[in-house]
Order: sequence, then structure tokens, then C-alpha cells
Amino acid sequence: MGRIIGLDLGSKTCGVAISDQTGFLARALTTIRFEQEDYDDCFDQILNLLEKEKVNEVVLGLPKHMNGDVGIRGQLSIDFGYELEQEGYHVTLWDERLTTVSAQRLLIEGDVSRKKRKKIIDQTAAVFILQNYLDSKKNRG
Repeated sequence: MGRIIGLDLGSKTCGVAISDQTGFLARALTTIRFEQEDYDDCFDQILNLLEKEKVNEVVLGLPKHMNGDVGIRGQLSIDFGYELEQEGYHVTLWDERLTTVSAQRLLIEGDVSRKKRKKIIDQTAAVFILQNYLDSKKNRG
């Protein structure tokens, strides 16, 4: 099994997590930074990263409203995932509701300073997205 990348796409940053070779554990990889709403730049950086890491499967966080509706941010993720698929990558959209809240809680409990939390929150959210996906695959057998 190859490694899988998890993405938490925001308006200025994209948190990136990567699985181990066995697809069992997710870990933080990096945060991609780009000008506000410049998704073309973000896309290019992600393509370079996917090539560098030799990854062909992506789990992309899909932001939904608490009632399950997909809003503007969610549609951006859907469109971004479609563009990755056009480049030959297998993309799974993954419900990311509350992942940032969970990541924030984990970092606070770990006594990570506010300044450092701001730098790694997106990576940590990406880890939650990817780990939830990996766990669901294990549970399905």
C-alpha cells in the first residue's frame, strides 16, 4: 500500500498530513501558505508535494455545515478535489466537521503555546482528517 496525503484546505493555508507506508498512522507533514484565495498557487504547491512524496491518493477535508449542507467553502474543496482528479490522483472527500476544534483541544491539552498552535493547527487538523479516514478503512476490513 502506498502512502496517502490528507489536506485541510483553508483560505490562506493548507494543512498537510501523510500516512506511513502501511496506511496505519497519519502524521503532520507541512503547512502550505498562499495568498488569500489564490488556490492556483496552492494547487501547484500541492502537485509538487504529491510528486515529491510519490503519493497518488489524497483525502481532502470537506467542510460542511453542522446540518450537513455544503456551503461555499465546501464547494471550493469539491472543485479542488475534481482538479486533482483531472491530474490523475485518487481523491476522497472526507467530512471534516469539528476537526479543527478537536485539533485545537489536543494542542491546548498538550500545553502548546498560542503562537505555536497558530503555526501548526492546519497540519494537526489534516492529521485528524487523514487518521479518521485510515481508521474507517481498518474498520471496514
